Amino acid sequence: MTGTQARYGKRRDGRPSVLLLADDCNPEWPSLPIVGYKYALALSRLADVTVATHVRNRENIQKAAPDGISFVYVDNEYVAAPLYRLATWLRGGSDVAWSTNMIMQYLPYLAFEREAWKRFRPDLRAGRFDLVQRITPMTPTLPSYIAGKLDVPFVIGPLNGNLPWPGAFRGEQKRERERLRALRKVARHLPYARTTFRKAALVLAGFEHTMSELRPAAPGKVVNFPEIGFDPEIFHAHGRAHPAFGGPGPYRFIFAGRLVPYKLPEVAIRAFVAAGAGAGVDPRLAGHRLHVVGDGPEMQRLEQIVADHGLQQVVRFEGRKTQAELAGMMRDCDGFIFPSIRELGAGVVIEAMACGMCPVVTGYGAPGHLAGAGRGHVVPLQQIEPLIEGYRQALIACVQQPDNATRRATAAQAYASQHYTWDHKARATLSYWQDVLAGIAPRDRGEFD
Repeated sequence: MTGTQARYGKRRDGRPSVLLLADDCNPEWPSLPIVGYKYALALSRLADVTVATHVRNRENIQKAAPDGISFVYVDNEYVAAPLYRLATWLRGGSDVAWSTNMIMQYLPYLAFEREAWKRFRPDLRAGRFDLVQRITPMTPTLPSYIAGKLDVPFVIGPLNGNLPWPGAFRGEQKRERERLRALRKVARHLPYARTTFRKAALVLAGFEHTMSELRPAAPGKVVNFPEIGFDPEIFHAHGRAHPAFGGPGPYRFIFAGRLVPYKLPEVAIRAFVAAGAGAGVDPRLAGHRLHVVGDGPEMQRLEQIVADHGLQQVVRFEGRKTQAELAGMMRDCDGFIFPSIRELGAGVVIEAMACGMCPVVTGYGAPGHLAGAGRGHVVPLQQIEPLIEGYRQALIACVQQPDNATRRATAAQAYASQHYTWDHKARATLSYWQDVLAGIAPRDRGEFD
């Protein structure tokens, strides 16, 4: 056996000892931080896990007091704090200009891994860890400082990125202040970028839009592994008031997400409006409801659309909700509308599917993959007016063919529960670790097809 295999075989109960790099890892912060936290916890049930995370996460992690997992807090605030303030100023807040945010994270993230390397170098050199995996950040544009320094296998991912802006939505791109996205290709030429993927033993990448970018940088190492998942204790279909579209109506739809231009919340609202200038509610959707969950810079614009079309009895703005509150709403409603036209992972879609909802999504990026194959209605990506019409027809199909919508919701719930719980994803990760430690070349198992 190799030295790595020998160390692996001697671990307690055959469990590997793994160092996770997770800059974003927080049980109370939405999106990436909670994804990193849930994934790390699930992995800790199968391995001896130590997590290197940012000091900003300490308070909430210690409050949660998770068992069976060790956290070490890394402080890079000497560079992170001033660059965060600069990034916030350049972005005009924290809701838009995501590419600007990523550019400004380059130096702070390298500093994070450099501090982690200083802290864990003695343990790594002493053979305490069998493997190192970076689980956050999940963007392929931020390289690893540590990857080229390790004597044990390095795994990176899940990664997600490389979904271009659709040409038909340049106006939304401008409102998102995404002008700097044109610099994205520069990332592959930055220091440490080539080393990161050349030294990686395995690259976990979500969906084809990411895998296609990473295969040339890491040939033979890239496998399909979406970063999204859900907690079945929160998102589940148990106790639903009725099957999706199984009651007498009125049917209730939900849009949930940040109210920002690229998620196109206006499409969810305008789908209820009859075609034609100045029209009111489409008579085929009259009496049904839309709940808009979230907040953001588009709110005032959306409220004006509701007022202009007389939709006050149709659309209800719910504001922000906790995960538990959103899950409860999902179990009490029928269809999930998510028109986003640049969604890399779409964790909220898999959560809605887990709650037994019928998803209605745009066929671009992750949502179209998740809701495809009869698991929902997938509206083709197109110019905004035809897109709205496509959503209108999908909603009409839901309310006029409730049995069909319920079948799609049932298929969606089964798919989510089979593939996307955190425990399932941890087991899948463990099987990849075992291959890496045994010297077996990465092979895509097709679990998320």
